[in-house]
Amino acid sequence: MSALGALLATRSESGSTGMRSRILLGLVCGGYSVGAAFGWGSPQVAVFMGDFGLAAAALVAAVSCFLYARTGAGRLRPAWLLFSLSSAMAACGNAVWGWYEVILGVPVPTPSLADVFFLCFAPPAVVGLLVLAKRPVTRAGWVCLALDAWLIGGSLLTLAWSLALAHTAHMAGVQEASVAPAALSLAYPLLDIVLVSMVLALHFRRAGVNRSAVNTAIAALALTVLSDAVFTSPLLRSTYHSGQLLDAGWFAGSLLLAYAPWGARRGARRPVRPGPPRAIASRPIAGSLAALTPYLAAAVCTLGILYNVVDGRRVDRVVIFTGCTVVLALVVRQGIMLLDNISLTQELAQKENHFRSLVQGSSDVIMIAAPNGTLRYVSPAAAGVYGREAEDLVGAELSSIIHPDDLGRVVHEVRRFLAAPPHEEPTTRIECRFRSGTGDWLNVESTVNRHQGGLLLNSRDVTERVRLQAQLQHNAEHDPLTDLPNRALFTARVRQALSGRRSGDPGTAVLFIDLDGFKQVNDTIGHQAGDELLIQAGRRLQESVRAGDTAARLGGDEFAALIMGDGTRDQGAREYQVHEIADRLRLTLSQPYRIGASEVRVAASIGVAFAEPAISPTDLMRNADLAMYRAKAGGKDRVELYAPQMQADVVRRSELATRLRTALRDGEFALLHQPVVHLASGSVAAVAAQARWRSAQGILFTPAEFLRVSGNDDRTAELGRWLLEEAVAQAAERARAGHPVAVSVRLSAARLLDSAPPPGSVEALLTRHGLPSGALMIEVADSDPRVSFDALEQRLVALRRLGVRIALDGFGSGFAAINALRRLPIDVLKLDRNLVEGVVESARLHKITSGLLRIACDLGLQSVADGVDVPEQVLALRAMGCTHGQGMAFSGPLDEYRLRRALVRGEFPVPGIPAPRPVMAGGSIPLLTGSHTETPVPPT
Repeated sequence: MSALGALLATRSESGSTGMRSRILLGLVCGGYSVGAAFGWGSPQVAVFMGDFGLAAAALVAAVSCFLYARTGAGRLRPAWLLFSLSSAMAACGNAVWGWYEVILGVPVPTPSLADVFFLCFAPPAVVGLLVLAKRPVTRAGWVCLALDAWLIGGSLLTLAWSLALAHTAHMAGVQEASVAPAALSLAYPLLDIVLVSMVLALHFRRAGVNRSAVNTAIAALALTVLSDAVFTSPLLRSTYHSGQLLDAGWFAGSLLLAYAPWGARRGARRPVRPGPPRAIASRPIAGSLAALTPYLAAAVCTLGILYNVVDGRRVDRVVIFTGCTVVLALVVRQGIMLLDNISLTQELAQKENHFRSLVQGSSDVIMIAAPNGTLRYVSPAAAGVYGREAEDLVGAELSSIIHPDDLGRVVHEVRRFLAAPPHEEPTTRIECRFRSGTGDWLNVESTVNRHQGGLLLNSRDVTERVRLQAQLQHNAEHDPLTDLPNRALFTARVRQALSGRRSGDPGTAVLFIDLDGFKQVNDTIGHQAGDELLIQAGRRLQESVRAGDTAARLGGDEFAALIMGDGTRDQGAREYQVHEIADRLRLTLSQPYRIGASEVRVAASIGVAFAEPAISPTDLMRNADLAMYRAKAGGKDRVELYAPQMQADVVRRSELATRLRTALRDGEFALLHQPVVHLASGSVAAVAAQARWRSAQGILFTPAEFLRVSGNDDRTAELGRWLLEEAVAQAAERARAGHPVAVSVRLSAARLLDSAPPPGSVEALLTRHGLPSGALMIEVADSDPRVSFDALEQRLVALRRLGVRIALDGFGSGFAAINALRRLPIDVLKLDRNLVEGVVESARLHKITSGLLRIACDLGLQSVADGVDVPEQVLALRAMGCTHGQGMAFSGPLDEYRLRRALVRGEFPVPGIPAPRPVMAGGSIPLLTGSHTETPVPPT
């Protein structure tokens, strides 16, 4: 069942239960009234029901009020206990009355014990009504409450005395010598007058707690008092006997008092619908009656006096005294009310001045709009906030000062707000733009309340806040240096392009751009110049894309561009068009940059990825990133389109890198050595150490494969340390075994300058393993532009003092070879494999190689050709003056066992030499003497 259905079911159940109780109560009272009207069928039954029936009803009321006071009466518990006591007195009085009439069968004596109980009925009820009354908060309130009670009681006493009580008192005094009967005859009406006074006074001052129960109890007591008043009248007192219709009033009053607390309890448990209480509509009427009470009491008192005058009788002294006290009470009460009104008027004026000063001194603009939208009031703050005088705005239409673009939204919100229940949504908040006195539009935030069918607006200028929010939003989505969209905004634009109406357009493309050589700019001319270069590059990129495209800076020297598709279905034409755009961007970004007095050049590598059906923004940007890195790996300064194979390569390299990390930890690497052969004699001059990785799957990876995967990170450094240490350790062990052959190890310049811990340094390894001088050669693997030549030169000089020989690896392929020859202490030049491979087929390479070898000869350096695989290359290189070779023409990489067998043999057959000369097994051939005077070592 839904919540609404449960609520309706609960309300229906509670309502039906309460209705059944009321119907049952009405049926019981009605049945009693019918029985009393027809005499109950017999005098005996009538007397029994008139006595014990009333006693039973009063007893039910007493028990009901007592139980309610015990369970949940709250702070009104004393009142319900007093009502219980009052009903118990009525029950005892009716029971005694029935004892005389029904049990004993004699008339009730006057006075009797029943009269005592009946007289005790009124005082607890009067005190209970006082407990139910709303307590005044001031002394004047207490005085007014007492005066109101006396005004009502005194006026009723005047009228009653004039009509009946004076006659009753006179007759009692004439017929009886005792004072008791006369006092008893007057006690009943006087107590009824007191009860009536309290009921009327309490009607205007009742407490707000359990209002339904209090009202029902007051009605029950009023019905009882009315029945008592009829009973005490001279016309009925002499002819009354038990079982008459008058008993129905007492019976109904008792049952109504018994029903009062429990009927109210059911009403309290019933879910109350939110909203204004129904009693609000009756408050003006109730207030008017309360204000007229003193005058009505005086009128009743006057009627009592006029009755005596018109009837021609002498005015009774009791009437005169009571009337005078009522008039005096009225005068005193009016005086108190006058003083109270003066005080309230002053307090109201003070509060009005206070609130007027708050409104007029507030920095917010307070406006009141009529139901038709006309401004009826505008606070003076409008002059300072809107730049318009309040008088100029009064009478204007509210819609005339609202921005036309915001008017529709404001009207919709106001209509929705006015249609909502006030208790559910007392206020609402609206932001729009108001026209200022200068014609500008101000951002205004208004709190809107309902006011007499119109609107009450409390408005403030939030223009600076809106501007600050817009600036913060811009800063959060744009790069602070170039003011281009950053990665977050670019990703959002890509997501929007892939999810909008062009989501299926395959022409949408993402370009990732990296500036090649930017780091060198930062390192050479400073970061400030680098920032200026990035600003100019971002400006060029922004000017090169179309209006609907997006250019962004992702971070560092990485930029990106989103090229929106034009709806064409020709994928080939679209790829050609985007490739042209990317190539134009590459040329634009590669133009020289003017930074201060310098002219700086950088290149651009661009990766392009096209949108595919159901591709995510993350995947599309990843594809463009992969294509960009492929462009950098392919030589830089180029444009590369994404292909699915790129992702497969990334996955393969990632898996291989993971296995490589495990291999480093588990020791799966093996060290092989390839002989370096003297081309003139075929003797083994040295061995070149090479690492191989035999993975758990049995795959033997070459250095080029796993070093390309590992990249330039910690794993590469760890591999270099392992290779150097193993090569030195095995060379020392071979020397001790009688095979003193030199070993060459290939190390990068960065590795040589690495501040490694002493146990892994070259000096520490030579000392620990006792490798003889000249038995180690370091091949400087590359000429990294990030490496300082000065630091590298100092490091190599220090190593040569220890007897370590230095070889320049890859000679002929690097742009820094001449500079390295000029500055570094080189002993051996090792020709690049690419030169050796084409030395026979290409005449151009033949001449280049020959020239390089002549340079080595002129400098007195040994030369080693890497990658000598066929006899023709051996003949050609030897003819050019190359001294040593390394390659498959002699031997591949050998494990330790095969290497020692080769060293025992000592030489390899060389093409063009008919009879090789025998040499000592394991001996080394001295280097040709050159310009250096250190002890020669075999080349690598």
